[in-house]
Amino acid sequence: MCGIALILSGVRIVGSDLRREVIEEGHEQPLLLDDLKTVLQRRGPDSLGFKKVFLLSKCTKSKEKKDSEEEGCLQIKDNVKRACIISSVDPVRAHDIVGTIENRCDAEVEFLGATLQLRGISPVVQPLMDNLGNILVYNGEIFGGIDVSTNGNDSEALLDSLRRSCSGCHGLERACGSDGSSVKSIPEILSTIRGPWALIYWQEKTKTIWFGRDAFGRRSLLVHWPTVDDPRFILSSLSPPSVGSVLATDCFDNGADSGVAHTEGKYYNWEELPCGIFSIQLQSSESNVHFVKEKLTGEIIKHEWIDASLNELIKWERTFVDPKLEELSLDSLRNETKLLADTICIGSLTNYSAKSGCMLSAVKVLNALRESVKRRTSINFNFETSLIRSREEEQVPIALLFSGGLDSMILAALLDQCLDSRCTIDLLNVSFDGQLAPDRVSARLGVKELQEVAPLRRWRLVEVDATLSNLTWETKNLMSLIHPSKTYMDLNIGIALWLAASGDGWVDGEICNHLKEGCHRYKYKSLSRVLFVGSGADEQCAGYGRHKTKYRTGGWMALQEEMRLDMQRIWKRNLGRDDRCISDCGKEARFPFLDEEVIKTLLDIPLWEIAELDEPSGKGDKKILREVARLLGLKGAASMPKRAIQFGSRVARESNRKIFGSNRAANQASAGSVEVCEKIKFR
Repeated sequence: MCGIALILSGVRIVGSDLRREVIEEGHEQPLLLDDLKTVLQRRGPDSLGFKKVFLLSKCTKSKEKKDSEEEGCLQIKDNVKRACIISSVDPVRAHDIVGTIENRCDAEVEFLGATLQLRGISPVVQPLMDNLGNILVYNGEIFGGIDVSTNGNDSEALLDSLRRSCSGCHGLERACGSDGSSVKSIPEILSTIRGPWALIYWQEKTKTIWFGRDAFGRRSLLVHWPTVDDPRFILSSLSPPSVGSVLATDCFDNGADSGVAHTEGKYYNWEELPCGIFSIQLQSSESNVHFVKEKLTGEIIKHEWIDASLNELIKWERTFVDPKLEELSLDSLRNETKLLADTICIGSLTNYSAKSGCMLSAVKVLNALRESVKRRTSINFNFETSLIRSREEEQVPIALLFSGGLDSMILAALLDQCLDSRCTIDLLNVSFDGQLAPDRVSARLGVKELQEVAPLRRWRLVEVDATLSNLTWETKNLMSLIHPSKTYMDLNIGIALWLAASGDGWVDGEICNHLKEGCHRYKYKSLSRVLFVGSGADEQCAGYGRHKTKYRTGGWMALQEEMRLDMQRIWKRNLGRDDRCISDCGKEARFPFLDEEVIKTLLDIPLWEIAELDEPSGKGDKKILREVARLLGLKGAASMPKRAIQFGSRVARESNRKIFGSNRAANQASAGSVEVCEKIKFR
């Protein structure tokens, strides 16, 4: 997990159809660089680096020669050249150089990278730069598509692939390398990556900035559009607190009218960058355009995904939707079921009916999920080395956001199968009602069931107890983390995720079989850098109440369309916000349910085997995952009802009482969709 950013100054941005809102003069607070560095380093505490590229527009031959002699400039294009690259390696020298050439340059591009390193044998400091002057800041994991050696680092492997890309190819076309081999374009390379990512890449030869995020938006990347108050084009993993501070100064008074007021007076031109691949090629402005202040222009272009299989997942189309319109061959189904039953290595299949496709489908989903978890638990070389050197020391490489519900119980059981038996697994649970919150009750029951299914594993339930009144000083940071999301529902979810991800809580040693110096309950903070999260299960398996409503009013086709809508907007409604809140704790969120192969497997299964919404809650919703839980021996979890984290932890109840006076008043005001007021304070 990393924090990445780019600040582009002195360039007029043209050709963008992404911008949705025009900000008036005097309505925006300019971003402060130090604030941006601070929030990025919370995401990447291992290192923080920057590189600044100074750019000159077209100049005369004599000036080019003089610049080249004095500053070692490299002329690469007819209309744009690089004056110098300043790096954080020598900040004192960098400051002197900036002072001598900054006023001569027409534009500058600054790259920032903060790193939480999880893979690689040696330390990696971003931004990375190769011998051609290409620069990369990367936030993500590569689980397939690009080869990463056992001891290698994702960012270094990706930079090497991008370096060998075709510098003139921006689409489907390929070029031939010096050895006659085919050379891939940058969109083609990025389309092959399997796993979550967001990146910013400077291609030196073409003076092009490439940026984007994966097809499902599993890593946050925000864009700031130039305004009168702040004319810079900025990309960042998140916006700093100074940007959202006017939203977080003084509210949450009990029953106060201002508690439901909408934000007024100040606007911030930040948006979630849509999923996709984008580029900005820098060029000199036309000489006859005298009224334009900037001497360089940059046209934003969106590129298509090249990989056909990825495009199919993005469309999210299912072959079998309505059982009335499909004919199933039960004989072939029974034969395929028998073959899979012979190969499955866990669970008992004797209680499943061969007359239904549910058993076959559940096995397929189980196998896909297991492989997804395996990919995400590959322990890096450094951890393996430390494990060998300290056999007696407890190792806790993975933590799990844990409610004791269906999704988290499945992930816990699969983690047990995929993770070294010597490792402890931390189960992080947050409650705003002590031991009475529904998620706390189910989490304790869940631990007992896991101990029965996997008695040799050391499970540690970390109970994070919280109250809103204790978060007064942190509201500024929390508002910036959910930004540009801005409803009370977003804030409630963000608070719960942020506190749970911190892993700072208590352990009941008696329940977890972790007695410490005779203490039944002791303070504990999880230091695991990887946090597994069950995001994507509800969207793909009809886990929300609105899915049942759509099914009842419009049937199977209406349900399919609602689920497709959920998956195609999950990047904006959920994942960006969740990534920012979890990563602020120095943790990397991993989403096994959103693995590309898992998504494909679920789409290949008939919708009526995914869910049966005529059945009551806890039975028909997410039916396919309930079958998976039974295969794993999790009988109790298989019947657990769906509860969103804001309700299961009871943070929504507490915030409703403080903001609206009561849950009833909150419901009448449709609190979930109400925007957070200007002033917010928990009391």
